[in-house]
Amino acid sequence: MNAADFYTGIVAELYGPLKSFSQDPEPYAAFIEQSGTPALELGCGDGDPLLDLRTRGLEIEGVDSSADMLERLRRRAHEQGISATVYCQRMEALNLPHHYRAIFLAGPTFTLLPDDAAALACLHSIRAHLAEAGAALIPLFVPPPTPAEQIGQAARTATAPDGAELRVSVVAQQRDEAARTQTTLLRYERRHGRDHFVDERPWVLHWYTRDEFQALAAAAGLTVTAITDPHGNPAPAAATDVHFHLRPGPRDP
Repeated sequence: MNAADFYTGIVAELYGPLKSFSQDPEPYAAFIEQSGTPALELGCGDGDPLLDLRTRGLEIEGVDSSADMLERLRRRAHEQGISATVYCQRMEALNLPHHYRAIFLAGPTFTLLPDDAAALACLHSIRAHLAEAGAALIPLFVPPPTPAEQIGQAARTATAPDGAELRVSVVAQQRDEAARTQTTLLRYERRHGRDHFVDERPWVLHWYTRDEFQALAAAAGLTVTAITDPHGNPAPAAATDVHFHLRPGPRDP
């Protein structure tokens, strides 16, 4: 199941109430201010941190493959009186009317791409939409396996405004170190009185070694200029949560 199909229906509905945290907008605001505008957030979801960045007056647009998540973003923007331009497209097949000085993902959303072929297509899309003096920022991480004792337990719970009980649980998990994928079967539940809705979906993450990602970036015409930790400091060689900073490289002849 790809991200466009995963983040629909009950998953999109419960995403906001059940998310464990919101991305800190500060690193992305600093990246945009350094790189210039217009900016583009890939995988903008329901609006964090894009809406916060818009309130700062930054010229930024967003892309997400889930129409349901973008509907939530538009609703939030309307409630907050914020103007936001967003596109419903897959980030591995962008076809946007602009070039951007700054293109980024907030958090390791890039790992939702299922394999290296999709990752390479996304990097080509970034290169095609990046201004020649622009920069890209791609956070990556290696997902840790879920501890065995947490399988079958509620990962997060919340109460909806109408009083409904919301829950997401890890049902099962498979990890393939050779393919660099982790597939987690998640159960989403909404219970309100006698009404009980349940949906189970596989959540697939695909990760990269540094050398593998750098090779993909080079193949797409992008040059890695730095690898930092989330705070902007040089990332240790053993770090598994890193930010790749990229610039346009030579285009294919």
